[in-house]
Amino acid sequence: MNDIFKPKFFTLLKEGITKEQVISDIFAGIIVGIVALPLAIAFAVASGVSPEKGIITAIVAGFIISLLGGSRVQIGGPTGAFIIILLGIVHQYGIEGLLISTMMAGVILVLFGLLRLGTLLKYFPHPLIVGFTSGIAVVIVSTQMKDAFGLNIEKLPSEFLQKWELYFTHLSDMNLYALAITLVTMMIIIYSKHITAKIPGSFIAIIFITATVNIFNIPVTTIETFFGTISNEITFSLPHFDLNNFTMYLAPALIIALLGGIESLLSAVVADGMIGSNHRSNTELIAQGIANIATPLFGGIPATGAIARTATNVQNGGRTPIAGMVHALTLLLIMLFFIDFAKLIPMSCLAGILLVVAYNMSEWRSFVSILKGSPFDSIVLLTTFLLTVLVDLTVAIQVGVVLSSLIFMKRMSDINTNIPIEDDSDTVENYSDLSEGISVYEIGGPLFFASARQYAQTIKTVGFSSKVLIIRMRHVPFIDTTALHNLKETIKALRDTGIIVIMSGTNNTVFKDLMQHHIIAMIGEENVFKKFSAAVKYVDQLILENKV
Repeated sequence: MNDIFKPKFFTLLKEGITKEQVISDIFAGIIVGIVALPLAIAFAVASGVSPEKGIITAIVAGFIISLLGGSRVQIGGPTGAFIIILLGIVHQYGIEGLLISTMMAGVILVLFGLLRLGTLLKYFPHPLIVGFTSGIAVVIVSTQMKDAFGLNIEKLPSEFLQKWELYFTHLSDMNLYALAITLVTMMIIIYSKHITAKIPGSFIAIIFITATVNIFNIPVTTIETFFGTISNEITFSLPHFDLNNFTMYLAPALIIALLGGIESLLSAVVADGMIGSNHRSNTELIAQGIANIATPLFGGIPATGAIARTATNVQNGGRTPIAGMVHALTLLLIMLFFIDFAKLIPMSCLAGILLVVAYNMSEWRSFVSILKGSPFDSIVLLTTFLLTVLVDLTVAIQVGVVLSSLIFMKRMSDINTNIPIEDDSDTVENYSDLSEGISVYEIGGPLFFASARQYAQTIKTVGFSSKVLIIRMRHVPFIDTTALHNLKETIKALRDTGIIVIMSGTNNTVFKDLMQHHIIAMIGEENVFKKFSAAVKYVDQLILENKV
């Protein structure tokens, strides 16, 4: 158990945290708390629950995830990825059903961690992740049109196309004040970062817009007119659970657990790249699970690692879990003493914030890049995207994983006939004859989504102990988008520390893919060789010229 569950906070406490770092973490936590406030409110409202539930989630789950998690800097709380799932659960099962599904998802996440499945969740294909993330972004946009245009619609249908049909039939009821507020909110968020990077644009927008609306009595819907008074009390209560309904809640619980696990580990990986650390996947999953079991007991909704808030934490000097705990305490103080201000926030202002969130999470550049690449990856991307938007996220992930596996088998069966392999026959078996500081790592077989992360991690480990790393790819028949994505991040990390990366033995197909994804440009075309012997000769010349 000790090997599986080792919270970073207690490890760092044992090693010792400097006074300077504690002060830096406190300031970072306060800033992240301010950033999290409008997002927590917006995500709760968009998910079909009252605003305080979003704040409670950020407080309770945020504190637990930082205290018990496997990352130094992960910030937990409600996120945009959950919106479409939670909205569907609330419509179908009510608030009570959402709380029960969240607690069940927490149990599943704890089991994932105990069964050491933390590494497996990282193996989802990159096109699948981009597909459902972009799909979620589109669905978020579709849920916010009502408030963005100030349309007088009592209840929105859950189906994507029916929503838009309803919007078009109500366009004549548009509130131009609401539309103007939405656009101004978006402009403030986008352009305020050019004036100040310390104060988040969403916070500036909420303060400015709310004050303006109330001073000039602008006729738009606010949180108070929509939800009534917001409570600043955090109460403990057990949701009523009927065992006969267990199977009914299992499907939504499983999708909450899968999505929460994937997003939290993705966020942790991004954070690792920013601070040069390594998170503990299984510990992180267990902490996420405990947080999702505890949060509904106080009326909260599902929580996971939040990439944007985690990045904000790092950018403001946060380096230990203290920052995440301070972020939760900051939100608690705001809820206790300033909640009356929150009820005055216009719904169109929250819509503007969520539209910017949707744009940021859409990954449209990655979407376009994948479409320009392999047709196989494009099939997975578009299938997952369309199923997320038009059917259901659960179906999208299931079909995406199965489709990725089938396509991989198809590509493997085509290797002998369709992919000419350049055999690098000039083989040096005894790498000990190479000059000191030169390491060689040979990849055997296809580089695809299931093996990509393990290869990338091994290349990074070997590379960091070298001055020059030669990656031999003579036996790699093809490389998919997931592998290209991971390989690019790995090579960037190595080059950022001054390590020279050389490649040898790539076939024409692999070379073309590496070129298309700008990996050849990153390495330098002069550092790519058909023959391993030529690569070794080149490195020896660099050593003679004292360039290594």
